[in-house]
Amino acid sequence: MNKPKHIHLIGICGTAMASLAGMLKERGFRVTGSDAAAYPPMSDFLRDLGIPVAQPFDVKNLEPAPELVVIGNAISRGNVELERVLDQRIDFCSLPQLLHDEFLRGKEVIVVAGTHGKTTTTSMLSWIFHSAGLDPSFLIGGIAENFGSSFHLGSGKHFILEGDEYDTAFFDKGPKFLHYFPDAVILTSVEFDHADIYKDLDAVETAFKRLVNLVPQRGRIIAFDGASGEATESPSLERSLAKAFCPVERYGIAPPANWQIGDLRFEPGRTSWTVRHDGRPWGEFEFALAGEYNVWNATAAAAMALSCGIPCEAIAAALNTFKSVKRRLEVKAQVNGITIIDDFAHHPTAIAGTLKALRGRYAGARLWAILEPRSNTLRRRILQNDLARSLALADEIVVAGVFRSEAVPKNERLELPALAAEIERNGRRARLLPDADTIVKTVAPEMRSGDVVAILSNGGFGGIYEKLPARLRELTSETISAVATQRD
Repeated sequence: MNKPKHIHLIGICGTAMASLAGMLKERGFRVTGSDAAAYPPMSDFLRDLGIPVAQPFDVKNLEPAPELVVIGNAISRGNVELERVLDQRIDFCSLPQLLHDEFLRGKEVIVVAGTHGKTTTTSMLSWIFHSAGLDPSFLIGGIAENFGSSFHLGSGKHFILEGDEYDTAFFDKGPKFLHYFPDAVILTSVEFDHADIYKDLDAVETAFKRLVNLVPQRGRIIAFDGASGEATESPSLERSLAKAFCPVERYGIAPPANWQIGDLRFEPGRTSWTVRHDGRPWGEFEFALAGEYNVWNATAAAAMALSCGIPCEAIAAALNTFKSVKRRLEVKAQVNGITIIDDFAHHPTAIAGTLKALRGRYAGARLWAILEPRSNTLRRRILQNDLARSLALADEIVVAGVFRSEAVPKNERLELPALAAEIERNGRRARLLPDADTIVKTVAPEMRSGDVVAILSNGGFGGIYEKLPARLRELTSETISAVATQRD
């Protein structure tokens, strides 16, 4: 395509949109963007890149008119900037379309897809390739801590990217990943998600079947073996892969997986495991991450890396130095022995995996789960019972009000009292508190040294990540002051 001088991104603070903005700037474009609200880590990321973000949306943000506008998939008709673009016939496109045309052509494309684990697995795979000296390009839906970035334009032949099944734009309702035409795919899981755009699991499976159908015969698919671990996932995975034209290799914890995980050991600060390949011992691995699901992610990345010629020793060395991704089991603060964790968990399965990982990492701790139902799936009742079972893995459970509940039809909306009742039937107490300020005011005085607090949201959650540590520090100061007064 002819390169315009000025590209404007509407909805720039989404993780993929912010990454695209950085890539475009690195290619020499003048880049601007706008959004309704910006919050870390992407707001900080864009600021550090020197990319201006206008808030809120306004027609003035399109003056003078850019040569091209990228429309984020969260942008709908009625947005004032989108309406100006349409009225003035300013050239526009979607993120996946521009990504393919400008960056993916001529590259060997590896797509990491699935309901869970995409961001972490993409980060692991990119780090393995980077550590092996292959200098891959990559695009990740989060900030990979090893790189301090969510993207890189490398000199190598590979482009590794997270493949999202969410829709592309208001004018293209197909999944983003269908634009990427992968040479190889990692498929981590297939479950019902994105309840705002998919009617049922069959519709989700259809999207993944179409992705699988894009992989050429010379390509490869590395897929989770649901039968060896999460049995409920197996039928969806099997149906999604049934008509693959390329070789498919499976990873899991038992035969018949090609890549079999064993000898799992969870220790404070480290996780280790072994892998057998087609029944033969292949490698020993360890890293700093917690959780069985991260072992699955790492094994999938290792299998794909080997298929691209990276030896086991190099893979193990890279994983040993892998850090994590922002907002994935990220320790936000430690105040007087209380550990506060930020996790992006947006689905009952992901929440269960997060809480199990924290149980393993912080054995014996009292575990709090503080949830903001914010994703388009969690705001709906369709997985309400699954959510209750997942949250019941914690000791103390607090659920905030449904984010922008008015945007979800009442007959589809998550029913918080019913959710709390179901959690109690699973043996735990759940408290319903409307917002971050009320939660902090209520629960901070109850917390004690040794507690682990998992804050679960895929958004800003009213600033709770900063407000809770601040209040805990205030309570400590007040206690010290009161003791000093009594002594006087």
